[in-house]
Amino acid sequence: MTAVSKVFSRRDLDFLLYEWLDVEALTTRDRFAEHSRETFDAFLDVSQQIAERDFAPHNRAGDLTEPTFDGERVTIIPEVSRALTVFAESGLIAAGMDAEHGGLQLPHVLQRACFLWFQAANTATSAYAMLTSANAHLLLTHGTEDQIQRYVMPMLEGRYTGTMCLSEPQAGSSLSDVTTRAVRDEDGTYRLTGGKMWISGGDHELSENIVHLVLARVAGAPAGVKGLSLFIVPKKDVTTGERNGVVLAGLNHKMGYRGTTNAVLAFDDARGELVGAEGRGLQYMFHMMNEARIGVGAGAVALGYTGYLHALDYARERRQGRPVTAKDPSAPPVAIVKHPDVRRMLLASKSYVEGGLALVLWAAKLLDEPSEENALLLDVLTPVVKAWPSQWCRLADDHAIQVHGGYGYTREYPVEQFYRDNRLNSIHEGTDGIQALDLLGRKVTQNGGAGLALLLTRIRETAASAKDGAPVMEACDRLAATTARLWQDPASALVNATAYLDATGHLVIAWMWLEQAKAAEGKEGAFYEGKRLAARYFVTHELPRIGPMLDLLDSGDTLLRDMDDAWLG
Repeated sequence: MTAVSKVFSRRDLDFLLYEWLDVEALTTRDRFAEHSRETFDAFLDVSQQIAERDFAPHNRAGDLTEPTFDGERVTIIPEVSRALTVFAESGLIAAGMDAEHGGLQLPHVLQRACFLWFQAANTATSAYAMLTSANAHLLLTHGTEDQIQRYVMPMLEGRYTGTMCLSEPQAGSSLSDVTTRAVRDEDGTYRLTGGKMWISGGDHELSENIVHLVLARVAGAPAGVKGLSLFIVPKKDVTTGERNGVVLAGLNHKMGYRGTTNAVLAFDDARGELVGAEGRGLQYMFHMMNEARIGVGAGAVALGYTGYLHALDYARERRQGRPVTAKDPSAPPVAIVKHPDVRRMLLASKSYVEGGLALVLWAAKLLDEPSEENALLLDVLTPVVKAWPSQWCRLADDHAIQVHGGYGYTREYPVEQFYRDNRLNSIHEGTDGIQALDLLGRKVTQNGGAGLALLLTRIRETAASAKDGAPVMEACDRLAATTARLWQDPASALVNATAYLDATGHLVIAWMWLEQAKAAEGKEGAFYEGKRLAARYFVTHELPRIGPMLDLLDSGDTLLRDMDDAWLG
């Protein structure tokens, strides 16, 4: 294992997990009593080892040699199957699950930290594992014991993979318009007919079977989301091994995540099993969707982080130009990390990816300490965890290309792929715009605004004792006041929901930086100086961005609603 990795930062993970979040304290809880710092470190060690040895080496190959479909079978480079086999054999798929189902009851925050290595090393290959894990979690919560034994256990063993089938060609993200139809059969199963689009991992030969979780409308069910039910539809019958009526109509060709099959599926009288009760499909599916949304945010952090590490390494090695004060043209060129604008991009990127990482891990730890308050916090923060890294950690990859200069946009260097892969995360699992509507239209208003009030209370508590806390305290007051104004006219407020999401996200990340600075207080060394510097940068250079956003929201501007689309040309 290399001492310094360009895939991800073990030093930063150790700081956040042990010096800030104090995850060792979780071992006092009954669920995690079998664990210790040693077991946590062992999981992190093996994750780094497998990610660097089995995932990272074929990241470029998977991008250049996309999956192909010859009308009968999907072909994927063999390195993907080998990597997923090693991942399954490590026990990481089931690591966080209950012991009664073969899990190791690893804390969510540790499992998330471990999986970041795989997302940074090879986001396309890791996507198969992420979707399978989320699929299994949903069925463990809402499936019957028989369904768990027949579908979940093979997934945890690495023999089956899982998907989520929501979108349709005509509906996209508008799930109320789903038309896939389910008809109840005499034996209690259902027959599904319809088409699904954009299904990641939708078809391949990487596993013995694929467990599709499908949203469909039972014959006679009402229109809208209340008429949706959730079904397990396997690619093959688990008893006979015969092909079910799930037909691969074709593969979509993406700008990134190219190694992950993205399928157009036709369900032709496919046999399925109902999950839970009819009409509650979307409620159940949100269990997987919310996990996937946090996973997407984590993936955006991972891709931004590895892009930053590559850019930092390049900037220290690449020699070009001289300081503006240099008078001797024959003097040797300096490393470009010495140039102020390169430093600007690197420091900005550091603040985005390390701030985003802190948010992802903090949100994961909320699941390990279940309480009504933590559930409220996670609910209001999920749109931010998904969308903020998808935008700002992608900007770190944009900066990485810029730092590399002309080399950055060539395929001979990896940073252009990091950017392409990361660009998809603003669309995955609900676009950033949908997350904005969810945050402002639902999450900050439900329960009388209790979730937002609790979040602002937590931020204020940190800011009150922080050296640079005053601007953050002021931002809390502004966001609270703006939110109160927006509630007076919700329909108009939603016109500029994206500005609200951006402002909330930047405030939350500023909070994460105050927390990190506090954890680094009084500690010496370049690492801790870097934490203090990045915290100072984010509060003084990035947090002020929210001022114009809140000004726009306070103005009540409805230009985007009132304009005529004919004016666009």
